[in-house]
Amino acid sequence: MERLVDYFEHIPSSHRSLILVGGITLFWLIESAIPLFRFSQATPGYSKLHHAGINIFFTLTTIVVNFILAFILFRTSDWVVRQHVGLLSWVDMPLWAETIVGLLGLDLIGAWLAHWTQHKVTFMWRFHLIHHTDAYVDTTTANRHHPGESVIRFVFTTLAVLVMGAPMWLVFLYQALSVLLSQFNHANIELPRWADRLLGLVIVTPNMHHVHHHYVLPVTNTNYGNIFPCWDRLFGTYHEMAGKNIHYGIDTHTEPNEHSQIGSLLKMPFQKYRPPVGEKTPETKELA
Repeated sequence: MERLVDYFEHIPSSHRSLILVGGITLFWLIESAIPLFRFSQATPGYSKLHHAGINIFFTLTTIVVNFILAFILFRTSDWVVRQHVGLLSWVDMPLWAETIVGLLGLDLIGAWLAHWTQHKVTFMWRFHLIHHTDAYVDTTTANRHHPGESVIRFVFTTLAVLVMGAPMWLVFLYQALSVLLSQFNHANIELPRWADRLLGLVIVTPNMHHVHHHYVLPVTNTNYGNIFPCWDRLFGTYHEMAGKNIHYGIDTHTEPNEHSQIGSLLKMPFQKYRPPVGEKTPETKELA
């Protein structure tokens, strides 16, 4: 464990970049070989490269935002460690337990709570909406975040560091796992049922997270997990759905010119709010 701590305490920026690029490359190759959906066959005019270009643009804006604000995260982590603030400072536990508890806490506050809140608070949803407009979810979708959402997520990450009293090595470890798991669970693949059941006990799988990207409520408001699936089961937001029945995108922005152009996506949070349509019940179908 000491070697792990030492590595992430001094992890070079080049290694962090390699984790990001290497993960996208790996899952890109896997999903190209065994895709869940063959978008090129189902959607005339679809281009995997064009789609990736849009999402990589937003990946770069996320990197820029996090780089600019990184000093806040460093200062917060340094302060909580020096002042013995936070759960990890208040409870004495072995290093392996501290690592597990720390990762769970950072994931709960910095990812699950942030994600749940963005679905419940209209102002935040306006920015998170860009992530959900992707009609062709794949591994590049993992980092499709409006710069405004990147700021919101950063605030929750900083809050998580403050509450947990997380040292910087633990934050770097969490971020590395978060990047890889997010790329994995967005990848355009479907695991065999037995593998999904087994892995799904420990981490969020593609089968689980794809459900979250179904285009209508109430399904969109389920499966908020990023790394650990326990939070959705604990808080009653877990939902299962067959991959073949999932329809990606969001029901309020279905036109290609709205979700396939960078300019339109950047302006989306500042346009008139469109309330979700939601899944039609038998009663509403009769009225439609």
